[in-house]
Amino acid sequence: MVKHRAARNPTASGRDTDPPRAARGPRGRMGAPIVFDGDSPDGALQSRQGTRPETEESTMMEGMQFIFRWLHVFVGIIWIGHLYFFNFVNAPLAAKLDGPTKQKVVPELMPRALFWFRWGAAWTWITGILLLLLVFYHGGLAIETDASWGAAAIAMIAVTFLAVFAYDALWSSGLKSNVRAATIVSFVLLAIVVWMFVEVGGFPPRSVLIHTGAMFGTIMAFNVWFRIWPAQQRIIAAVKAGKAPDAADPALAGLRSKHNTYMSLPLLWAMANEHATPFFGGNFGIPGDFYWVAWLAAVALGWHIIFHCYRIAGRVSGM
Repeated sequence: MVKHRAARNPTASGRDTDPPRAARGPRGRMGAPIVFDGDSPDGALQSRQGTRPETEESTMMEGMQFIFRWLHVFVGIIWIGHLYFFNFVNAPLAAKLDGPTKQKVVPELMPRALFWFRWGAAWTWITGILLLLLVFYHGGLAIETDASWGAAAIAMIAVTFLAVFAYDALWSSGLKSNVRAATIVSFVLLAIVVWMFVEVGGFPPRSVLIHTGAMFGTIMAFNVWFRIWPAQQRIIAAVKAGKAPDAADPALAGLRSKHNTYMSLPLLWAMANEHATPFFGGNFGIPGDFYWVAWLAAVALGWHIIFHCYRIAGRVSGM
């Protein structure tokens, strides 16, 4: 069992009794005070973690983190860029193409685009997992500093990567025909998982965000490889042969691609977790104990923005 802090209120020890952020001084990568050595030239940085000096190992780890972040952003751009192309550009265009034109265009365009799309998804997920291991598990950011690893924290990590099967079951059931009801159920389940990250897993704010993002990313990668890509293969083969695809294939590929598009914007917020600290409580009227509610509000905001992107895409026309 994870050992939680004694309490999260202004009179107990913990995050909420710290002085205001502006009074804490500069903070390092792990949130510890940055210490400068007055004897070093120009007050050079002596330590990023309190008074602990930089070591060759920590420098190497930071270098590895940078390389994986660089690659993660690169392959992520490839993946999400193609995702937005499919949903905001290609889908409205394809609806206007006649049969003979589709027979020429689809077998040439889609295999090329789907190659970069699916491998971008795979490598984004792989580099993301490597970053999760390096930054959060090896770097000690996964659970609260005064907590210890236990069954509860490990269980919530399992939930992060197994939630995809609950999602797939939900959206393969009869409930998927009622989009509003299925969406509400999905959001309620998400809220429960996020709350459990905090109260059961003992995850601090950045860890809550990154594990939610890892859950979204796993669902999205699953959709690409096990739902969208197989359906698209059948669609391409049918169009190339001059036949109408089975109606279930465009419906499945379109639905899961749309889900990925909606999850993509909250995922980007989660990826930028290190810079989301103003929303971790204590600012903008967000109570410290309920920062996770602000995170759910950010998810809803992301979905709302994507909804309007779809509306705009439907109004944009060719020349």
